[in-house]
Amino acid sequence: MSSEIIVKQKTIDLRKKHIGPSCKIFFSHDPIKIVRAKGQYMYDEKGLRYLDCINNVAHVGHCHPDVVKAGAQQMELLNTNARFLHDNLVLYAQRLQATLPDKLSVCYFVNSGSEANDLALRLAWQYTGHKDIITLEKPACFVCSAYHGHVSSLIDISPYKFHHRSDAEHNQSVHVAPSPDVYRGQYRADHPDPASAYADEVKDMIHGVHEKGGKIAAFIAESLQSCGGQVIPPMGYFQQVAQHVRKAGGIFIADEVQVGFGRVGTHFWAFQLQGEDFVPDIVTMGKPIGNGHPMSCVVTTKEVAESFFSSGMEYFNTFGGNPVSCAIGMAVLDVIVKEDLQGNALRVGRYLTNLLEKQKEKHPLVGDIRGRGLFAGMELVKDRLKLTPATAEAQAVIYQLKEQHILLSADGPHRNVLKFKPPMCFTEEDADLVVEKIDHILTELEHALGLKMHNALGEENKSSKRKLPTDENGHQCHSGLAHDTGSSRGFPQQTKRLRT
Repeated sequence: MSSEIIVKQKTIDLRKKHIGPSCKIFFSHDPIKIVRAKGQYMYDEKGLRYLDCINNVAHVGHCHPDVVKAGAQQMELLNTNARFLHDNLVLYAQRLQATLPDKLSVCYFVNSGSEANDLALRLAWQYTGHKDIITLEKPACFVCSAYHGHVSSLIDISPYKFHHRSDAEHNQSVHVAPSPDVYRGQYRADHPDPASAYADEVKDMIHGVHEKGGKIAAFIAESLQSCGGQVIPPMGYFQQVAQHVRKAGGIFIADEVQVGFGRVGTHFWAFQLQGEDFVPDIVTMGKPIGNGHPMSCVVTTKEVAESFFSSGMEYFNTFGGNPVSCAIGMAVLDVIVKEDLQGNALRVGRYLTNLLEKQKEKHPLVGDIRGRGLFAGMELVKDRLKLTPATAEAQAVIYQLKEQHILLSADGPHRNVLKFKPPMCFTEEDADLVVEKIDHILTELEHALGLKMHNALGEENKSSKRKLPTDENGHQCHSGLAHDTGSSRGFPQQTKRLRT
């Protein structure tokens, strides 16, 4: 069954004519036209099925019937703004809060991760009376990794975006701390206490801000860095950073837009990987919250919310918390429980990680495997001692997988990290398929490059000048990545599950 309205070339022509050129498209040399999707699969105009390994927005599976039904039924009854009383708003807020620590009890519903993070900054500025923000970068490279959104306030705090600006254009109240990357960063896995070392970098940065007359409003970080290349912070890092930031009068914002809602398997929220003794002051969420429906949320403490109210400025969002969005949000939570998708993320995620670890043992191009649950990364390098990024090789893997109807992406500052963040209904059979294909592709690449295991362990291979594809936008990339193996070592084990 096809839902194609016009032929593919006409779609391409109209996109070039009417859609802004900054709006990039996957596989720009030969883009895929997707006309429908179900579960973990997407279908093009010819009916060809693609295994989706990258879509963390369709969290419980593309077009899940329960989610579609909930939205359609509520749309038939009413959709209006949150200035009217409606049960969906308060019941959904109650359900969402039940997944979080008690301290995080007040919700603001908005429409995107960008809106959520923008509002989080406003809350921090109002509550603290301070202006300076600390965010994370990727050390030792000019391309940085943190990304929190596309509105103006978030471009300022997203090195992933603002590295394109000149120094003069950088917001002087934004300060960029090193990413807590124990694979490629300043303090690595062999360091006796990388968490404290990286947290001390933040402490020193706060001291520097104070010396210049600034005051810290907030530290903001993704609980696990996604655009940074699946970076898993060392245990204790967030606790120590929060201590330094709060001592300076600031608050801690955990960005769960990419990794929340059970994706990490052992916990419902990725910040909980750090331990029960760590609770952020604000949590932002988006993408998976509505399974593709545009909605998001900011959850904070009563104290922060009351401070925001005391400003005297009313906060109103036309579509945030509308009855349809809340019905969809509740349906997503229901499906996570009914289909045990958090448990599936744990089981299939560990299975996938084990398969990827075996590839590391076999292939010299594989430098590191890291992740939690169905959030995993495979970093490709040409030399395991020098950590020379295998950027072109990573792009070659992505393009060859696409030709075999598997959708995967690469990220990280060097765009050399293959990242897995599929719909949560992803299966062990799906994992077997994609890893088998990666195995074959890596074997061919290594043969063409003359790369053998002893080369990767210390002697950078220079025997081949074979030209490999650029990234999915047709650009040559630069930069690299970060950490852990996906096992549960060093992390608290499974916590309570979401319940209806």
